[in-house]
Amino acid sequence: MNKLVMNFLVTEGYAEAVAKFRMETGTKSDMDVAMIMDRMAVNKAVQCGNVEDAIEKVNDLNPKILDTNPELFFHLQQQRLIELIRNEKIEAALEFAQEELAPRGEENQSFLEELERTVSLLVFKDVSNCPVRELLDISQRLKTANEVNAAILTSQSHEKDPKLHSLLKMLIWAQNQLDEKATYPRIKDFSKATLENPAV
Repeated sequence: MNKLVMNFLVTEGYAEAVAKFRMETGTKSDMDVAMIMDRMAVNKAVQCGNVEDAIEKVNDLNPKILDTNPELFFHLQQQRLIELIRNEKIEAALEFAQEELAPRGEENQSFLEELERTVSLLVFKDVSNCPVRELLDISQRLKTANEVNAAILTSQSHEKDPKLHSLLKMLIWAQNQLDEKATYPRIKDFSKATLENPAV
């Protein structure tokens, strides 16, 4: 159980909790605290809209991450364009889109479609009426940050999702399968681990 908890803490990037949990339980992690903190610095940079800083930090960690993952690099550049638009730097956004993203769109149709969606933000003075306004939501930053986090974890030979999530999904699936075939003490609330007595 301790290994599952440690895996969760490492994967989700809780560096301080990893150090304390290691000290309290003696459970070893497969990643040191400094590596976790470096990964979370990248994550924080993306979430704050500092994409250039995030790219630099990723390259400091492992330059092959962006070299071998053109989709991730495009999404980071797309996020950079979104930040320029968010900050109303229209001329800089157009120049960046033409010089950095358009050539990638010519190579990949899905990149071109995403670029067109992003550039369409420039057409609307009031983005609340824009059909792609979700690109300016914080959730877009989180989506990009999660993609970067997963790529860094993979490059460090660590799974990108905590084992605890997979285990919980498997438990829910098994419980749903059992519901069709048997009566048993069903888990009613996973957060409290309360059981529901079987109806007889």
